[in-house]
Amino acid sequence: MTMAHSHDHDHDHPHDHAPAVTGANERKVLISFFLIFIFMLVEVAGGILSGSLTLLADAGHMLTDAVALALAYAAFRYGRRAADDKRTFGYLRFEVIAGFVNAITLFGIVLWIAIEAWQRLLQPQPVLAGPMFVVALAGLLINALVFWILTRGDSDHVNIKGAMLHVLGDLLGSVGAVGAAIVIYFTGWMPIDPILSVVVSLLILRSAWHLLAKSLHILLEGAPDNAKPEMIQRHLQDAVPGVAEISHVHVWLITSGRALATLHVRPVRDAEARLVARAVEHELMARFGIEHATVAIDWNEEDAASCSLTNGPMTLADPHGCEPRA
Repeated sequence: MTMAHSHDHDHDHPHDHAPAVTGANERKVLISFFLIFIFMLVEVAGGILSGSLTLLADAGHMLTDAVALALAYAAFRYGRRAADDKRTFGYLRFEVIAGFVNAITLFGIVLWIAIEAWQRLLQPQPVLAGPMFVVALAGLLINALVFWILTRGDSDHVNIKGAMLHVLGDLLGSVGAVGAAIVIYFTGWMPIDPILSVVVSLLILRSAWHLLAKSLHILLEGAPDNAKPEMIQRHLQDAVPGVAEISHVHVWLITSGRALATLHVRPVRDAEARLVARAVEHELMARFGIEHATVAIDWNEEDAASCSLTNGPMTLADPHGCEPRA
């Protein structure tokens, strides 16, 4: 069977089908990042001065928030940079690589917290409940403010949504730190600090594992959850008229929310190949959010001779002479 690749895409249409992010919303993400990052440093200082491991663990969780916001902002900025001869997809994978490195770092933070917590359980250390309570309460308020700011932005965007989930998780960590300070102040029971630090570190571990799995999936060119090859094949054969067979479907993510695909399409009639290819591209975008697809046409062998004799000699663009004549 002979084949021809149909690259007859409408290259004039925009390729960024992700939710648009305005300059105002970019500023909201940047402001949120600075609030979280600066207060993370405050929590580190407060944890050291008060002797609270829970505050240090919460600072580690705030680091995940800061990185999530930084990646969101970087994705917006670098995503607009034009592709060049060396980077034909631009800098879209910058956030994925940064996310992978961040996830590995977070596993190290969790391990350190776990070792320190175990040592403190064996030999409890004094914690200054007053400073701990003040810093933890301020952290709770900062996280609430940042969450409110983010809900006023493009909350449908995958990066902003991820940052919101990070901040929401850190709210729980701040609540735990406040609770630990109250328990220590009224009861003097010091083990509550390392115990709650482990609880907060589990929140970090959850975020780190999700970030690692997501970034690895993209770096390994995995398919989006909502666009598996078998799903695409089944849907196109049912939804697009004139399709005889869909095969060799490959779909992968360039970065979060940006999917590409290649596939083979055998039309019922070769003369309708161009219309079928366009319909397939449209359906891929409308149903699966795949903004760029390369469609290869599997020609029907039995039609090859008749098409060439009827429509004229073959060309590179139309190897079987099956393109409709104007």
